[in-house]
Amino acid sequence: MWVDRRRTRTVMVLSDLGRALTLGAVALAALVGGLGLPVLLVAAFATGTLSVLFDVAYQASLVRLVRRDQLLRGNSALEGSRSVAQLGGPALGGTMMSLLSAPVAAVSGALFFVVSVLAIARIRRRETVPEPAVGGRRIREALRFVADHPLLRPICLASAAFQVSFAALMTAYLLFLPRQLHLSGTTIGLALAATGPGAVLGALLAARLPVRFGYGPVLIAAAFLGDGVMLCLPALHGASGGTVAALIVVNLVFGAFGQLVNVTVMAVRQAVTSDAMQGRVAATISFAGMGLAPIGALLGGLLAEHWGLRTTLLLTAAAMLLSPLAMTLSPLRRLGPTLPTPAE
Repeated sequence: MWVDRRRTRTVMVLSDLGRALTLGAVALAALVGGLGLPVLLVAAFATGTLSVLFDVAYQASLVRLVRRDQLLRGNSALEGSRSVAQLGGPALGGTMMSLLSAPVAAVSGALFFVVSVLAIARIRRRETVPEPAVGGRRIREALRFVADHPLLRPICLASAAFQVSFAALMTAYLLFLPRQLHLSGTTIGLALAATGPGAVLGALLAARLPVRFGYGPVLIAAAFLGDGVMLCLPALHGASGGTVAALIVVNLVFGAFGQLVNVTVMAVRQAVTSDAMQGRVAATISFAGMGLAPIGALLGGLLAEHWGLRTTLLLTAAAMLLSPLAMTLSPLRRLGPTLPTPAE
């Protein structure tokens, strides 16, 4: 709601400054000996809240900065660069924690947020801030808009189905790798890291495939392939090189087609939403998906406890296919090589 009333650049800058100050406060608390669980909980809550604000503004900003026919390429470039950053970020963070002290690592993280502020501040194109509805109508308006829209409603349902089943699958998956396949921590990290290069590849494919084959066919095919590949997991046995290679391929495929779905869905959502509602619609769909993830994780734990890891992986991987099925049974499947407009 705040994003729709303000310039997205301002929201992103303030969010990054807030995250930088939060990490700086954590480092200061560690230096004076006051770092404990309460401080970490407050810092985690503050950072998470600011990250949500940044992400919503990040998604809404593109619509205000480029033409609608450039949304797909813009999202592809942004998500590709973010995927590349996410490849090196965890490794860099882990290395800094190993070689340096925790306070120094926290200060370094704060400095990276400052760099982000300086980069965003260099955006010179002027935004036009729309005039949305006021008061309590703002949230109700977004909820009603998503629920009534023939394209956004199935996107929201598909996101919810994916997030619940994926969270359940990951709960069992992270236990399955060491306990059933007897893989070391290093090998597990290598296999899971394959998702990163896959995401970069998916972002590159997203710039070309939808405009060539149609948004609907690409979206549904990519969702079926990306989610369906997880059905291979229960069939794996042992810690052989073949098993590790198969895991790398599965995660690579999942990352590639998952990112292709993500970029395509983002472009469609932005295209059919008016500028005045971009932030609220993005937040509504994100909440419908990510808000249900904890329930999925709990469900995955209960299934694993009562039915075993392999059975849980099979059931949750099959449940992930409800997401592309929801899109197949909706008007999304008829989208052609051009993006729809808000009027459509």
